[in-house]
Amino acid sequence: MPNEATITLNDRDEALLLFGSRDQYLREIRAALGVRVVARGDTVQIKGEEEAVDQAQRIFQQLRLLVKKQGSISPEDVRTVIEVVQHGGDRIIPAAGATAGGGADELKETKASKYLRPRTDGQGRYVKAMYDSDCTLCVGPAGTGKTYLAVGMAVSMLRQQQVKKIVLVRPAVEAGERLGFLPGDIVAKVNPYLRPLFDALNDLMEPDQVKRYMDNDIIEIVPLAYMRGRTLNNAAIILDEGQNTTVPQMKMFLTRMGNGSKIIVTGDITQIDLPPHARSGLVDAVHRLRNVERIAIVYLDEHDIVRHPLVQRILQAYEEKEKGRRKN
Repeated sequence: MPNEATITLNDRDEALLLFGSRDQYLREIRAALGVRVVARGDTVQIKGEEEAVDQAQRIFQQLRLLVKKQGSISPEDVRTVIEVVQHGGDRIIPAAGATAGGGADELKETKASKYLRPRTDGQGRYVKAMYDSDCTLCVGPAGTGKTYLAVGMAVSMLRQQQVKKIVLVRPAVEAGERLGFLPGDIVAKVNPYLRPLFDALNDLMEPDQVKRYMDNDIIEIVPLAYMRGRTLNNAAIILDEGQNTTVPQMKMFLTRMGNGSKIIVTGDITQIDLPPHARSGLVDAVHRLRNVERIAIVYLDEHDIVRHPLVQRILQAYEEKEKGRRKN
C-alpha cells in the first residue's frame, strides 16, 4: 500500500551531508528501496510502499546519528546502513547449540533452539562491524546490548573454529577496592568485576561448558593490569567497560592483538569512573583511531536500548538534567 513521510532536518548543512555530492546518497536509497525521495531545502519527502517508506525513515535516522557522531558520512557508511536496515535482523550470531563448521544461517543458539540476532538497526551496524573489522570500538548507554552481542560474537567465532580461545578483560575500578583485598585466586578476585561477562556467557552457553572451557584455558578471564607483555593469537578478545581505562592502558590493551585475532571494546562514555583529571582511554581511542583501516567505531543510543522500556526513560531523564546543568 503506498505511503509517504516527511523528515525535517536540523539545517541545510545537515542536509548537504546526508544527501551527498550531487545527491548521490539519495540516489542509492532510491535504488535500494524503490521509493521516491524528494529533497527540498532541509526537508525530505519519501513516497512508496509502506515497508519501504518505513525502512527509508530508519535509514535516515541512522545516517543522522552518524553525522552527529562523526561529523560526516561516507559512501561505505550509506551502503552499510542500507544493508543493515534491509537485512540486519537476519544476521544470526550462533551460540551454545552451534556445531563447528556450519554456515551462520545453520547455527542455533541454545537447547531452546533460539537465535541471537540484532534487535535494532544500531545493533545491526554493530554486528556487521564485528564481522567485517579486526577491531571494533562500541560506545553506547546501558542496555544497548554492547557486551551481550560482543560475547555472542566471540562464542560464534569459537564454535566455528575461527578462533581458539576467548579472552575477557575488564578494568577493576568500579567497586573502589583493589584486587588484593579480595579473597581467592585470580578468577575469584576478578569475578565481581567481570560478572556481566559471566552472565552473558552463561546465557549463551551451558554453565558446565563454560566451566570446562575455563578449566582448559579456552575461556580466559584476565584483569586489564595482567595483559601487559602478552600477545594473543587466534583469540576473540573483549574489553568491557573500556571507558574506565586510561590512555596508556588502552594503548597497551589494543597492542596485545596477535595474528588471527579480533578485539572488541565496549563502553559508556557517560559513566567514567576514573579520577577527575584522567582522560578516558576509550574517548581517546575513538578520536585517535577513527580513520584507521580495519578499525570500526560504532555508536549506539537510547533507540538501541533493549532492556525494560523504563530504562530508556530513566536515561532520558538523566540526560535532560545534565543538559539543564550545562546551560546554567
